[in-house]
Amino acid sequence: MKYIVTKEDGQRRIDKVVRKMLSGAPLSFIYKMFRKKDVKVNSKRVPIDYIINPGDEIEIYIKDELLNEFKENREIKLSKNDLKVIYEDNNIIIVDKPSGILVHNGGKGEMTLQMKVNSYMYLKGDYRPNNMTNFTISPAHRLDRNTSGLIIFGKNEMAMQELYKLFQDRKEVEKRYLALVTGSTPNKGIINKNLIKDEKTGTVSITSSSKGKEAITTYIKKESFSSKYSLLDLELVTGRTHQLRVHLAYIKHPIVGDSKYGDFKVNKEFEKKYQLKNQFLHSYLFRFKNIEGELSYLSNKEFISPLPERYNNILEDLRKK
Repeated sequence: MKYIVTKEDGQRRIDKVVRKMLSGAPLSFIYKMFRKKDVKVNSKRVPIDYIINPGDEIEIYIKDELLNEFKENREIKLSKNDLKVIYEDNNIIIVDKPSGILVHNGGKGEMTLQMKVNSYMYLKGDYRPNNMTNFTISPAHRLDRNTSGLIIFGKNEMAMQELYKLFQDRKEVEKRYLALVTGSTPNKGIINKNLIKDEKTGTVSITSSSKGKEAITTYIKKESFSSKYSLLDLELVTGRTHQLRVHLAYIKHPIVGDSKYGDFKVNKEFEKKYQLKNQFLHSYLFRFKNIEGELSYLSNKEFISPLPERYNNILEDLRKK
Protein backbone atom coordinates (compact mmCIF):
# COMPACT_ATOMS: atom_id res chain seq x y z
CA MET A 1 0.00 0.00 0.00
CA LYS A 2 1.48 3.35 -1.07
CA TYR A 3 0.59 7.00 -0.49
CA ILE A 4 2.14 10.23 -1.74
CA VAL A 5 2.12 12.84 1.02
CA THR A 6 0.01 15.89 0.22
CA LYS A 7 0.66 19.46 1.29
CA GLU A 8 -2.10 19.03 3.87
CA ASP A 9 -0.34 16.04 5.47
CA GLY A 10 3.17 17.51 5.25
CA GLN A 11 5.13 18.28 8.43
CA ARG A 12 3.15 15.73 10.43
CA ARG A 13 4.32 12.66 12.34
CA ILE A 14 4.35 9.56 10.19
CA ASP A 15 2.12 7.59 12.62
CA LYS A 16 -0.63 10.22 12.27
CA VAL A 17 -0.73 9.77 8.51
CA VAL A 18 -0.54 5.96 8.70
CA ARG A 19 -3.55 6.06 11.01
CA LYS A 20 -5.35 8.09 8.37
CA MET A 21 -4.41 5.53 5.72
CA LEU A 22 -5.60 2.63 7.91
CA SER A 23 -8.50 4.37 9.63
CA GLY A 24 -10.14 1.12 10.73
CA ALA A 25 -7.01 -0.46 12.17
CA PRO A 26 -6.48 -0.73 15.93
CA LEU A 27 -3.85 1.71 17.12
CA SER A 28 -2.03 -1.23 18.70
CA PHE A 29 -1.69 -2.77 15.22
CA ILE A 30 -0.19 0.45 13.84
CA TYR A 31 2.34 0.58 16.68
CA LYS A 32 3.22 -3.04 15.94
CA MET A 33 3.87 -2.17 12.27
CA PHE A 34 6.50 0.33 13.33
CA ARG A 35 8.07 -2.16 15.73
CA LYS A 36 8.29 -4.70 12.90
CA LYS A 37 9.59 -1.99 10.52
CA ASP A 38 6.76 -2.50 8.04
CA VAL A 39 6.53 1.24 7.25
CA LYS A 40 8.90 3.00 4.87
CA VAL A 41 9.26 6.56 3.63
CA ASN A 42 11.03 6.95 0.29
CA SER A 43 12.08 3.26 0.55
CA LYS A 44 13.71 3.75 3.97
CA ARG A 45 12.43 2.49 7.33
CA VAL A 46 11.59 5.32 9.72
CA PRO A 47 10.75 5.65 13.45
CA ILE A 48 7.22 6.27 14.66
CA ASP A 49 7.87 9.98 15.35
CA TYR A 50 9.43 10.72 11.93
CA ILE A 51 8.22 14.02 10.40
CA ILE A 52 7.15 13.66 6.77
CA ASN A 53 7.22 16.22 3.95
CA PRO A 54 4.91 16.86 0.98
CA GLY A 55 5.88 14.59 -1.90
CA ASP A 56 7.27 11.82 0.30
CA GLU A 57 6.15 8.30 -0.62
CA ILE A 58 4.85 6.23 2.28
CA GLU A 59 4.88 2.48 1.74
CA ILE A 60 3.10 0.07 4.09
CA TYR A 61 3.53 -3.69 4.03
CA ILE A 62 0.12 -5.18 4.84
CA LYS A 63 -1.92 -8.15 3.61
CA ASP A 64 -4.99 -7.46 1.49
CA GLU A 65 -7.28 -9.40 3.85
CA LEU A 66 -6.23 -7.17 6.74
CA LEU A 67 -6.93 -4.07 4.66
CA ASN A 68 -10.42 -5.34 3.95
CA GLU A 69 -11.02 -6.13 7.59
CA PHE A 70 -9.93 -2.68 8.70
CA LYS A 71 -12.41 -1.19 6.28
CA GLU A 72 -15.09 -3.37 7.87
CA ASN A 73 -14.04 -2.19 11.32
CA ARG A 74 -15.30 1.29 10.42
CA GLU A 75 -18.75 -0.17 9.94
CA ILE A 76 -20.31 -0.95 13.30
CA LYS A 77 -21.67 -4.49 13.52
CA LEU A 78 -24.14 -4.59 16.36
CA SER A 79 -23.84 -7.63 18.63
CA LYS A 80 -25.95 -8.99 21.45
CA ASN A 81 -25.38 -7.29 24.76
CA ASP A 82 -23.18 -9.95 26.37
CA LEU A 83 -20.04 -7.91 26.95
CA LYS A 84 -18.79 -8.23 30.54
CA VAL A 85 -17.38 -4.85 31.54
CA ILE A 86 -15.05 -4.92 34.55
CA TYR A 87 -14.23 -1.20 34.61
CA GLU A 88 -14.85 1.86 32.47
CA ASP A 89 -14.02 5.57 32.54
CA ASN A 90 -13.59 8.31 29.93
CA ASN A 91 -10.22 6.91 28.77
CA ILE A 92 -10.25 3.13 29.11
CA ILE A 93 -12.59 0.18 29.26
CA ILE A 94 -11.57 -3.19 30.75
CA VAL A 95 -13.59 -6.20 29.65
CA ASP A 96 -13.64 -9.89 30.50
CA LYS A 97 -12.92 -11.88 27.34
CA PRO A 98 -14.41 -15.38 27.07
CA SER A 99 -12.33 -18.11 25.44
CA GLY A 100 -13.05 -18.88 21.81
CA ILE A 101 -13.16 -15.31 20.50
CA LEU A 102 -10.36 -13.35 18.85
CA VAL A 103 -9.45 -9.94 20.24
CA HIS A 104 -9.26 -8.54 16.69
CA ASN A 105 -8.28 -9.58 13.14
CA GLY A 106 -11.03 -12.17 12.74
CA GLY A 107 -11.97 -14.00 9.57
CA LYS A 108 -14.62 -12.75 7.19
CA GLY A 109 -17.88 -12.33 9.06
CA GLU A 110 -16.37 -13.40 12.40
CA MET A 111 -17.35 -11.36 15.44
CA THR A 112 -14.29 -10.23 17.43
CA LEU A 113 -13.97 -8.76 20.91
CA GLN A 114 -13.10 -5.39 19.38
CA MET A 115 -16.33 -5.46 17.37
CA LYS A 116 -18.29 -6.23 20.55
CA VAL A 117 -16.64 -3.31 22.36
CA ASN A 118 -17.33 -0.99 19.42
CA SER A 119 -20.97 -2.14 19.36
CA TYR A 120 -21.29 -1.59 23.12
CA MET A 121 -19.83 1.93 22.87
CA TYR A 122 -21.95 2.76 19.82
CA LEU A 123 -25.19 1.72 21.50
CA LYS A 124 -24.24 3.90 24.49
CA GLY A 125 -23.81 6.84 22.11
CA ASP A 126 -20.12 7.20 23.03
CA TYR A 127 -18.59 6.11 19.73
CA ARG A 128 -19.09 7.35 16.20
CA PRO A 129 -16.38 5.84 13.94
CA ASN A 130 -16.89 8.20 11.03
CA ASN A 131 -16.04 11.36 12.90
CA MET A 132 -13.06 13.53 11.94
CA THR A 133 -10.70 12.04 14.51
CA ASN A 134 -10.33 8.75 12.59
CA PHE A 135 -9.84 7.07 15.96
CA THR A 136 -10.87 3.44 16.41
CA ILE A 137 -11.36 2.13 19.94
CA SER A 138 -8.55 -0.40 20.22
CA PRO A 139 -7.13 -3.09 22.52
CA ALA A 140 -3.89 -2.12 24.21
CA HIS A 141 -2.71 -5.74 24.29
CA ARG A 142 -4.08 -9.12 23.30
CA LEU A 143 -4.90 -12.65 24.43
CA ASP A 144 -4.91 -15.80 22.34
CA ARG A 145 -8.30 -16.84 20.98
CA ASN A 146 -8.59 -19.68 23.51
CA THR A 147 -7.36 -17.72 26.54
CA SER A 148 -9.93 -15.94 28.70
CA GLY A 149 -9.66 -12.92 30.96
CA LEU A 150 -8.91 -9.23 31.17
CA ILE A 151 -8.36 -7.02 28.13
CA ILE A 152 -7.85 -3.24 28.26
CA PHE A 153 -9.10 -0.98 25.45
CA GLY A 154 -8.15 2.65 24.91
CA LYS A 155 -11.12 4.94 24.19
CA ASN A 156 -9.12 7.85 22.78
CA GLU A 157 -5.73 8.56 21.25
CA MET A 158 -4.18 9.90 24.45
CA ALA A 159 -5.13 6.78 26.38
CA MET A 160 -3.81 4.47 23.66
CA GLN A 161 -0.48 6.27 23.55
CA GLU A 162 -0.12 6.08 27.34
CA LEU A 163 -1.13 2.41 27.42
CA TYR A 164 1.27 1.65 24.58
CA LYS A 165 4.17 3.10 26.57
CA LEU A 166 3.14 1.18 29.69
CA PHE A 167 2.96 -2.14 27.86
CA GLN A 168 6.28 -1.53 26.10
CA ASP A 169 8.11 -0.73 29.33
CA ARG A 170 6.05 -3.17 31.49
CA LYS A 171 7.67 -1.95 34.73
CA GLU A 172 4.51 -0.27 35.99
CA VAL A 173 1.96 -2.90 35.00
CA GLU A 174 1.43 -6.41 36.33
CA LYS A 175 -0.48 -9.19 34.57
CA ARG A 176 -1.22 -12.48 36.30
CA TYR A 177 -2.77 -15.69 35.02
CA LEU A 178 -4.15 -18.93 36.39
CA ALA A 179 -3.29 -22.13 34.54
CA LEU A 180 -3.90 -25.83 35.10
CA VAL A 181 -0.80 -27.75 34.00
CA THR A 182 0.18 -31.39 33.85
CA GLY A 183 2.34 -32.90 36.60
CA SER A 184 3.43 -31.62 40.00
CA THR A 185 5.58 -28.50 39.66
CA PRO A 186 7.98 -27.01 42.21
CA ASN A 187 6.29 -24.58 44.63
CA LYS A 188 7.64 -21.62 42.67
CA GLY A 189 9.98 -20.88 39.82
CA ILE A 190 11.28 -18.52 37.15
CA ILE A 191 11.50 -19.40 33.48
CA ASN A 192 13.90 -17.18 31.56
CA LYS A 193 14.17 -18.49 28.01
CA ASN A 194 14.26 -16.44 24.83
CA LEU A 195 11.57 -17.08 22.23
CA ILE A 196 11.40 -16.91 18.46
CA LYS A 197 8.31 -17.04 16.26
CA ASP A 198 8.08 -18.86 12.95
CA GLU A 199 5.99 -16.45 10.87
CA LYS A 200 5.08 -19.18 8.37
CA THR A 201 3.61 -21.64 10.88
CA GLY A 202 2.69 -19.23 13.67
CA THR A 203 4.45 -21.41 16.23
CA VAL A 204 6.86 -20.16 18.88
CA SER A 205 9.90 -21.99 20.26
CA ILE A 206 12.77 -21.62 22.71
CA THR A 207 15.94 -20.33 21.07
CA SER A 208 19.51 -19.38 21.87
CA SER A 209 19.73 -17.39 18.64
CA SER A 210 20.46 -13.67 18.78
CA LYS A 211 17.19 -13.21 16.89
CA GLY A 212 15.24 -14.48 19.90
CA LYS A 213 13.37 -12.11 22.21
CA GLU A 214 13.80 -12.07 25.97
CA ALA A 215 10.93 -13.82 27.74
CA ILE A 216 10.52 -14.15 31.52
CA THR A 217 7.75 -15.95 33.39
CA THR A 218 7.43 -16.46 37.14
CA TYR A 219 5.05 -18.87 38.83
CA ILE A 220 3.74 -19.93 42.22
CA LYS A 221 1.96 -23.24 42.74
CA LYS A 222 -1.42 -22.60 44.31
CA GLU A 223 -2.69 -26.16 44.48
CA SER A 224 -1.76 -29.75 43.59
CA PHE A 225 -4.11 -32.49 42.46
CA SER A 226 -2.30 -35.67 43.51
CA SER A 227 0.79 -35.74 41.31
CA LYS A 228 -1.11 -35.37 38.06
CA TYR A 229 -1.91 -31.66 37.86
CA SER A 230 -0.98 -28.30 39.36
CA LEU A 231 -2.82 -24.97 39.45
CA LEU A 232 -0.29 -22.19 38.88
CA ASP A 233 -0.43 -18.45 39.47
CA LEU A 234 1.74 -16.99 36.71
CA GLU A 235 3.18 -13.52 36.17
CA LEU A 236 3.86 -12.48 32.60
CA VAL A 237 7.00 -10.37 33.18
CA THR A 238 7.49 -9.92 29.44
CA GLY A 239 4.71 -10.20 26.89
CA ARG A 240 5.70 -12.46 24.01
CA THR A 241 3.38 -14.38 21.73
CA HIS A 242 2.41 -17.77 23.29
CA GLN A 243 4.97 -17.09 26.04
CA LEU A 244 3.23 -18.87 28.92
CA ARG A 245 2.24 -21.83 26.78
CA VAL A 246 5.74 -22.36 25.37
CA HIS A 247 7.55 -21.77 28.68
CA LEU A 248 5.36 -24.25 30.55
CA ALA A 249 5.73 -26.85 27.81
CA TYR A 250 9.51 -26.33 27.98
CA ILE A 251 9.65 -27.25 31.69
CA LYS A 252 7.55 -30.36 30.93
CA HIS A 253 4.38 -29.00 32.53
CA PRO A 254 2.25 -27.96 29.56
CA ILE A 255 -1.12 -26.28 30.03
CA VAL A 256 -4.05 -28.67 30.02
CA GLY A 257 -6.04 -28.30 26.81
CA ASP A 258 -3.26 -26.59 24.83
CA SER A 259 -3.69 -28.05 21.34
CA LYS A 260 -0.44 -26.61 19.99
CA TYR A 261 2.13 -27.18 22.75
CA GLY A 262 0.33 -29.49 25.16
CA ASP A 263 0.00 -33.17 26.02
CA PHE A 264 -2.45 -34.49 23.43
CA LYS A 265 -3.41 -37.55 25.49
CA VAL A 266 -4.33 -35.40 28.49
CA ASN A 267 -6.18 -32.98 26.21
CA LYS A 268 -8.36 -35.79 24.85
CA GLU A 269 -9.20 -36.95 28.36
CA PHE A 270 -10.28 -33.46 29.44
CA GLU A 271 -12.26 -32.90 26.27
CA LYS A 272 -14.11 -36.19 26.74
CA LYS A 273 -14.82 -35.73 30.46
CA TYR A 274 -15.23 -31.94 30.78
CA GLN A 275 -15.84 -30.81 27.17
CA LEU A 276 -12.70 -28.66 27.50
CA LYS A 277 -11.68 -27.67 23.97
CA ASN A 278 -9.23 -24.89 24.83
CA GLN A 279 -6.25 -24.34 27.09
CA PHE A 280 -7.03 -23.88 30.79
CA LEU A 281 -5.48 -20.41 30.94
CA HIS A 282 -7.16 -17.33 32.40
CA SER A 283 -5.87 -13.75 32.77
CA TYR A 284 -7.33 -13.01 36.18
CA LEU A 285 -5.50 -9.91 37.44
CA PHE A 286 -4.24 -6.63 36.06
CA ARG A 287 -2.52 -4.12 38.33
CA PHE A 288 -1.36 -0.59 37.55
CA LYS A 289 1.60 0.43 39.70
CA ASN A 290 3.00 3.98 39.87
CA ILE A 291 1.61 5.59 36.73
CA GLU A 292 2.64 9.03 35.55
CA GLY A 293 0.98 11.30 33.02
CA GLU A 294 -2.66 11.46 31.98
CA LEU A 295 -3.52 8.04 33.41
CA SER A 296 -1.90 8.64 36.81
CA TYR A 297 -5.32 8.36 38.49
CA LEU A 298 -5.09 4.60 37.81
CA SER A 299 -2.00 4.22 40.02
CA ASN A 300 -2.21 1.29 42.47
CA LYS A 301 -5.56 0.11 41.10
CA GLU A 302 -6.06 -3.56 40.36
CA PHE A 303 -8.77 -5.34 38.43
CA ILE A 304 -9.79 -8.97 38.83
CA SER A 305 -11.67 -11.41 36.62
CA PRO A 306 -12.94 -14.44 38.58
CA LEU A 307 -12.08 -17.86 37.22
CA PRO A 308 -14.91 -18.96 34.88
CA GLU A 309 -17.43 -21.34 36.42
CA ARG A 310 -16.58 -24.20 34.08
CA TYR A 311 -12.92 -24.04 35.20
CA ASN A 312 -13.97 -24.01 38.86
CA ASN A 313 -16.12 -27.07 38.20
CA ILE A 314 -13.11 -28.91 36.76
CA LEU A 315 -10.99 -28.03 39.81
CA GLU A 316 -13.74 -29.17 42.18
CA ASP A 317 -13.89 -32.52 40.43
CA LEU A 318 -10.11 -32.94 40.54
CA ARG A 319 -10.13 -32.27 44.29
CA LYS A 320 -12.34 -35.30 44.82
CA LYS A 321 -9.70 -37.66 43.45
